[in-house]
Amino acid sequence: MFSLKGKIAVITGGGSGIGKAISLLFAKQGAIVHIIELDQNAADQAVEEISKVGEAYVHACDVSFQSQVLKVFNEIEKIDILVNNAGIAHVGKAHTTVETDFDKLYQVNVKGAYNCLYAALPLMQANGGGTILNTASIASLVGISDRFAYSMSKGAIYAMSMSVARDYIADNIRCNSISPARIHTPFVDGFIAKNYPDKKEEIFEKLSKSQPIGRMGKPEEVAALALYLCSDEAGFITGCDYPIDGGFIKLNN
Repeated sequence: MFSLKGKIAVITGGGSGIGKAISLLFAKQGAIVHIIELDQNAADQAVEEISKVGEAYVHACDVSFQSQVLKVFNEIEKIDILVNNAGIAHVGKAHTTVETDFDKLYQVNVKGAYNCLYAALPLMQANGGGTILNTASIASLVGISDRFAYSMSKGAIYAMSMSVARDYIADNIRCNSISPARIHTPFVDGFIAKNYPDKKEEIFEKLSKSQPIGRMGKPEEVAALALYLCSDEAGFITGCDYPIDGGFIKLNN
């Protein structure tokens, strides 16, 4: 079950964290993985690790620039699976979020996903179908304190996912999204170190306990859900969002 043998999978932000876990698992399951990553060094390290269990390639690309994205996707030519995972975070309320930060969140998280959809969908149509998985967030479904711009961007991801699922169902293209809560990645560690340098342990524990299950999620747990949703076994699923949140949405009320 859940074989991706022979399928070509493009994973943005696949050089670290959730994206790396997805890339590694997809390769183990037989996919030919193409990592699109801004951080060339991280991507090279990920490909080196993945090459021990499967086949992977790296493409240096800033997803916020459509010309770069189109060039990479046209080089790949055939795509069966697209995982829109690249993204950045931001701390701030509406009145403390400056225009430049808001624009940056939009350019990477929203426009970046759009650019990849714009490039991939015609290739999938020509190929007779495909599967798209977009990484949204619990912030697209419930209010999260001090995450105004981030919530905006992930709400857009959720909405785009539903729109694409509707528009391309006749083309045999499925589109879903996942909404993780806090997942323990190097990104989270760096985020805490940057924003709370004097109380890293306290903030880590606080963020961990904000999930009713009592801990952060693991990248491998998110990758397992991604594998299912991108596999043929999920062929009857489209236009859905899947929270993977340790009970955050339903059990925190």
